[in-house]
Amino acid sequence: MSRKTPGAFSEFWEIVKTLLWAAVIAIFIRTFAYEPFNIPSGSMVPTLLEGDYLFVSKMAFGYSKFSFPGGLLPVEGRIWEGAPTRGQVVVFRPTREPETDFIKRVIGLPGDRIQVREGRLYINDVMVERQSIENYVDADNPTPEGEDQYLETLPGGVTHRIIEAAGDNGNYDNTPVFVVPADHYFMMGDNRDGSNDSRATMGTGEQCNTGTIDASNRDCLGVVGFVPKENLIGPAKILFWSYGSSFRWYNPITWVTALRFDRLLNVIE
Repeated sequence: MSRKTPGAFSEFWEIVKTLLWAAVIAIFIRTFAYEPFNIPSGSMVPTLLEGDYLFVSKMAFGYSKFSFPGGLLPVEGRIWEGAPTRGQVVVFRPTREPETDFIKRVIGLPGDRIQVREGRLYINDVMVERQSIENYVDADNPTPEGEDQYLETLPGGVTHRIIEAAGDNGNYDNTPVFVVPADHYFMMGDNRDGSNDSRATMGTGEQCNTGTIDASNRDCLGVVGFVPKENLIGPAKILFWSYGSSFRWYNPITWVTALRFDRLLNVIE
């Protein structure tokens, strides 16, 4: 019969304490500093792809009830409030679907007038500059010609890529004028013809389709709509992992073959 010596027990307890402290630190970092998110759709192509995993800074805009799992901390408004800048890629939860994380680009700031006409973005009645570049080809689902791709430069100088899969005749390529209310933001995906974002309306009247939508008639808006500042979680910062569509969790070979090495540790802009 054998018994654990005091030294063996002490060593075991030290290992347990180390693991417990590591768990506490990981939970603290995830809750208050950086939280991992994955991209489940193609709404932010070509900037973000399905299968991307990224870190979001939860410190950048301060904290609200949406910053914590299940809204466990009943915070009103934001604590240590910060504001996003135009062009940032941001994770948030829309008012109509507060249990779901969305990720889009900040296009409109409070007070801005936003409209899309014949595929061209207008901010405060000025057409946003865009430059045609080589077509975008999806490595997972390549097409012979690819999709129209542009470099878009927003007011303030942020330049980023967008794609127009349906040219300038997609679902949201002609919209009403959106006047962003105070303390709200207007979000759009970089995949302009494949993104459910602030452009989507659900009303059938003329006002909802060709008029002006502001705080007085926000019932016209779809799921995303104008995003309140307290619904922001934080800006996307860096890609730490990325798998292509050939990844299968049950096939260890694909853990390597499906890895997009060229995307690892890319800064999100």
